[in-house]
Amino acid sequence: MDNIRNEIKSYIAASGWSLVDIVAKMNESRSESEQTTPQNISNKLTRGTIKYSEVKEIAEIIGFKIVWVKE
Repeated sequence: MDNIRNEIKSYIAASGWSLVDIVAKMNESRSESEQTTPQNISNKLTRGTIKYSEVKEIAEIIGFKIVWVKE
């Protein structure tokens, strides 16, 4: 779990975005009842309960694409 959290946070930091800015961008396309907070996303990362769809959304916002490569 820590590896996933650290990986996502390092991509966010390397992209020059802050979690606050990412969440603001995420909320732009969400209805009021579906909006989230930086603390909520941070808690999900810490607990390892973040949805794959949320990770994909974060990646897209910061200019990344998740690619699955067969080992």
